[in-house]
Amino acid sequence: MKKYREERDYTPEELHREREYGVFWYSWLWTALRPLLLIVCVLIVVAGVAMGVWNWVNRNYLAPVNAEDETPVTFVVSSGSSLTRVANNLEEAGLIHNRTVFKYVADFLGYGQKIQSGEYKVNRSMSMRQIMELLTTGDGNPITRNITIIPGWTVQDIAHYLAEEQVIGDEAVFLSLCRTGTDFSAYYYIADVLASANAASRLYALEGYLAPDTYEIYTTATADDVIRKLLSQTEAVFTEEYHERAEQLGMTMDQALTLASMIEKEAKNADFAKVSAVFHNRLKRNMNLGSDVTVKYVSGVRRMALTDSDLRVNSPYNTYLVSGLPLGPICSPSPAAIRAALYPDEQYVQDGYLYFCSKDPNTGELHFSRTLQEHELAVSIYSPLWQAYDREKGL
Repeated sequence: MKKYREERDYTPEELHREREYGVFWYSWLWTALRPLLLIVCVLIVVAGVAMGVWNWVNRNYLAPVNAEDETPVTFVVSSGSSLTRVANNLEEAGLIHNRTVFKYVADFLGYGQKIQSGEYKVNRSMSMRQIMELLTTGDGNPITRNITIIPGWTVQDIAHYLAEEQVIGDEAVFLSLCRTGTDFSAYYYIADVLASANAASRLYALEGYLAPDTYEIYTTATADDVIRKLLSQTEAVFTEEYHERAEQLGMTMDQALTLASMIEKEAKNADFAKVSAVFHNRLKRNMNLGSDVTVKYVSGVRRMALTDSDLRVNSPYNTYLVSGLPLGPICSPSPAAIRAALYPDEQYVQDGYLYFCSKDPNTGELHFSRTLQEHELAVSIYSPLWQAYDREKGL
């Protein structure tokens, strides 16, 4: 059977039209496909270039420094370290290729604010992202911890607290350092204390200078480290303004801290400036300060109602027997107590208040008097409350 074309004869015109139509059809198909083929070719080239670039970036920046080296490397992120510092340390330790890339990638992926302080085991077979993820988990072994020193604590209170919290191993070492203070003479105010006439008679040279506050310390901190941190805070708290104000009052820094320590022990914050006014008024009149808290400091007595024998304890700290301020501070005063020591309540100063006593041992409320007669009346009224308080507390 012959094909259709062979079954009939085509005229020249028909053959020409068939040829034209076939060429047109192929031409149209090529015209339509050519841009698409060009796009595909371009995409293939771009993909190849991109893959090459990616492989280069990955190999030189993101991939492990040495995929075969699994030797553990101890890497420490210190508390408060910036992302830049962490990146710098990683590069210096040979754990990443490039610090700048690490920083920007960590920021972009959201790891920058999640990195935690601690001690980590890292190796050079880890990719940059694996290292980022590890540093955000924490190691379960913090290298820092917080301690809180309470206003009104003595050196002995602080030593006991630090030992209980296992910050220090031996209270005796801490107390010895505080007793002599010689290791800390680089602090000018401690040098002044050590140079004073009666420095050797102080119970602790550093009493009053271990500033109360909450501190972040390394878990490896020694007693010496802790003391230096507390001393530095005292320097920060006792500002240049306070030095100038103390000079106006004719006081040294040590005297201001001594007065502040008495105020801290005698009153609540609301009465600090009033108690300060009483002490300033008595000092101006050359009256003994007669402060119970100075007796309690040297005797260890905790009762509210002190006996005559308590008040006769022979000590340069006993302000019932010695004139002026005691030998030195009797506790660590708060910033509020220090300010009150330097800025007493002006109205109470002008009104000449010279006495105060406890009005309610449970709340710490005080009663202030101008004259001895008023004071003795107040004592007769409130002393039964002191005795009841002592009995209730078993003192």
